[in-house]
Amino acid sequence: MTKNLRTLAAAVLLGGAFLSSCTGTKSSSQTAADLIVYNGNVYTVNNSFGKAEAFAVKDGKILETGTSEAIRQKYTATEQVDAEGKTILPGLIDAHSHFYRYGLALQSADLVGTASFKEVVQKVTEQREKYPNAAWITGRGWDQNDWAVKEFPAKDTLDKLYPNTPVILTRIDGHAALANQKALDLAGVTPQTKLVGGLVEVEKGKLTGILIDNAVDLVTTKIPEASEAEKRQALVNAENNCFAVGLTTVVDAGLDKPTVELMDAMHKSGDLQMRVYAMLNPTQENQDYYFKQGLYKTDRLNVRSFKIYADGALGSRGANLLKPYHDRAGHYGFLLASEKEFRDIAAKLYQHGFQMNTHAIGDSANRLLLDIYGGLLKGKNDRRWRIEHAQIINPADMAKFGNYSIIPSMQPTHATSDMYWAADRLGTERIKHAYPFKELMQQNGYIPLGSDFPVEDINPFYTFHAAVARQDAKNYPANGFQMENALTREEALRGMTIWAAKANFEENEKGSLEAGKFADFILVDKDLLTIKPEEMRGVQVLKTYVNGKLVYKKQ
Repeated sequence: MTKNLRTLAAAVLLGGAFLSSCTGTKSSSQTAADLIVYNGNVYTVNNSFGKAEAFAVKDGKILETGTSEAIRQKYTATEQVDAEGKTILPGLIDAHSHFYRYGLALQSADLVGTASFKEVVQKVTEQREKYPNAAWITGRGWDQNDWAVKEFPAKDTLDKLYPNTPVILTRIDGHAALANQKALDLAGVTPQTKLVGGLVEVEKGKLTGILIDNAVDLVTTKIPEASEAEKRQALVNAENNCFAVGLTTVVDAGLDKPTVELMDAMHKSGDLQMRVYAMLNPTQENQDYYFKQGLYKTDRLNVRSFKIYADGALGSRGANLLKPYHDRAGHYGFLLASEKEFRDIAAKLYQHGFQMNTHAIGDSANRLLLDIYGGLLKGKNDRRWRIEHAQIINPADMAKFGNYSIIPSMQPTHATSDMYWAADRLGTERIKHAYPFKELMQQNGYIPLGSDFPVEDINPFYTFHAAVARQDAKNYPANGFQMENALTREEALRGMTIWAAKANFEENEKGSLEAGKFADFILVDKDLLTIKPEEMRGVQVLKTYVNGKLVYKKQ
């Protein structure tokens, strides 16, 4: 009897020790961590694209990845997460977005997906009813290519509805806008207004209200600046929506010093947790300040690049082409500055050690900027200068990306949005050299991927689907659009994680789940690497972590 009791007591003590290990009580042989995630289908996205089941986190960084058994034996933590077999990915990175502008746009009329100008007017009316005292009426997202009548709208209806309130409605790509007469008057725009790199549309001697590229700025610069409270709310709103779709880092393409400083202050106060790679606008103020101060880096904010605009967009026929538009004789699009201005800013950025990231869509704009870059970079280098969009590349220019280590930064959903009408703009031969993801990826062995939100949808799984299947939300076309330039699933995931990090000089701190890197990761409900293509856009984020801290949980 006594022996049995002793045996039972020993068993209880042994079982207690086992239970305390499982529930996070430290034993003498275990290392303390803050968080253990186990029982997962973990894509580490390391060099070998290896998989794991578990990992431990301490002070916001990954300690180690491995099997659930090994990690739970080696480490203990007060917080342990059973992934229940769900897929875990590194936090996703949007390599080209407009994070701050997206946040502000959430306070404007959302015109994305409108099927007619009548529907645009209806949404503008609804927005006005929500904010009846707003000094301006703004909206964004219309695309005449989605309408039955595929022509730019005119301002007549807006003039009648809002004769005393300025209205400006920006096209989906941000390179064209419709303004009413009140807004045009405030900006001093007349039928005689001329400018470099832009167009004020005039028909029969009268303004239509359509402004293209630099002409848009004539009106938008008259809109009163948002208050600090509105700016802060815009950033928080944008962050919440990004975390909900699995984004933990965004590249914000086009920021000014005050916004960058607000982001930095909010990071330091804990009001903003999203990691931001900032591309600065090339304003004189930004140049004067940052050329003197140099690069700026924290764990949450990286300021080391400038965003330059070479040309406009294909949809509004502003992209600069080597030969005329197929659907508009004699029209080549246009550059948004002179060749000398591009060369001058490139020389300054090279001198001061900043990355140059240039929006270039047309084959003529791409050729010019590739040659300007090449003249400074000479050959292979680690400056990581980028061409943003790189949508139409003449075959004679393709090798320049590899020759000068120039990074093509692509947005896959542009291809699937544009494919319905891109051939109308380019013709049957040039369209073959448009949206060449695979060929561009092969130039340097990697390619960063983004969405350009709010131009396209914020959801990164749309980016993944468009890159791999080359299809839109309707799974059209059935066999994919120009599938010779599709990426593999592994390439697409790398493009949204480690390759995007590399394009930001951040591959040693994020982009994969490896020891020493930030514990930025997401749990999703389906395995992107194995599900059917038509399921990709429906993937749901269950949890998002930044620095090992839960920042989003699906309700």
